[in-house]
Amino acid sequence: MTTETIPMDEFPALSVEELLERVQALKKELNAVILAHYYTLPEIQQAADIVGDSLALARAAEKNTADVIVFAGVYFMAETAKILNPGKLVLMPDVNAGCPLADSCPEDEFRAFRAAHPDAIAITYINSTAAIKALSDITCTSSNAEHIIRQIPPDQQIIFGPDRNLGGYLSKKLGRDMILWQGYCYVHDAFSETYMVQAKSMYPGAELIAHPECREEVLRHASFIGSTAALLEYTQKSPSKSFIVATEPGIIYEMERRSPDKTFIPAPKDPANPRSVCRQMKQNTLERLYRCMLERKPEITVDETLREAALRPIRKMLEMSA
Repeated sequence: MTTETIPMDEFPALSVEELLERVQALKKELNAVILAHYYTLPEIQQAADIVGDSLALARAAEKNTADVIVFAGVYFMAETAKILNPGKLVLMPDVNAGCPLADSCPEDEFRAFRAAHPDAIAITYINSTAAIKALSDITCTSSNAEHIIRQIPPDQQIIFGPDRNLGGYLSKKLGRDMILWQGYCYVHDAFSETYMVQAKSMYPGAELIAHPECREEVLRHASFIGSTAALLEYTQKSPSKSFIVATEPGIIYEMERRSPDKTFIPAPKDPANPRSVCRQMKQNTLERLYRCMLERKPEITVDETLREAALRPIRKMLEMSA
């Protein structure tokens, strides 16, 4: 076991290259796997073994041979990894990197919401707490939500939450009258129709592509709508050479890496804040990643009764996505 400790004030003296080298050394020592979301900082994505969207990361968390899982994302993602791996050490660079969308759905209120619709099944977005997952029948991601809903009988009433924009998009596309929880992702909800129209005018040759967590009036101007992974794949296959990207701009790092001959323009939020950025994802810094691996903390823990209850809808999602 490593006994080295480094005061926080010494971290600025370490270059990105030095930190990456130390992280890789610790990864071997711990037999760890580093999972990171596309919205994290570029250097975090460089350090990671697997970079992906929520579905890919859930699958990676389920199927790995590591002793330690280090999750660079927001809290519900690391929590999901622990739910799937009760016997493994799950670490997170910053446990205060929460998800306001997940926080917008309190357990007591959602329980009452479900009780008000006793005949409905609850399909909840993976961007939710373990407590909300435990109250649900099936978990989904933006990558597999459509596929899952298509497997539900047409006469079965569905509660969908916590993201109203994603739920509204799916309801309209699939012709399903779903009962929507009124939460939203502040990053995607911040994009406005006015500035999307302006952006398309400023970059007439660029395709507007958007995540379904955006508002309906934004989505109607997009040439392609899809999950983070779907947007990435689309930019690789499309003959277009430039794209206005209406999702968290962290994905642009991977888009540029895969398609260096193409141009990616972050969709504008407003003139004063031209990029809609997930502040919580950016709390995963390389310094914090190194420290959490060095000190084996912060550790993610989940009560066993809660874990078992939350595991059922996650397993159902993975089965239905196979």
